[in-house]
Amino acid sequence: MAAVLNLSDESKERIGRVMEISRAAIHYGYIPLILYLGYTRSEPRPSLIRLISPLF
Repeated sequence: MAAVLNLSDESKERIGRVMEISRAAIHYGYIPLILYLGYTRSEPRPSLIRLISPLF
């Protein structure tokens, strides 16, 4: 049998807000996180100017 959750309207609003904030954080934070991990885990570590602009 499936469990039915009876949530109040306030709880539903809070869950909705948390989901929106989480979605935005993941959307805008994914690529910077990957760049940071690649920068800190690589050996030899590239200079920041080479990381930002491949022309230098």
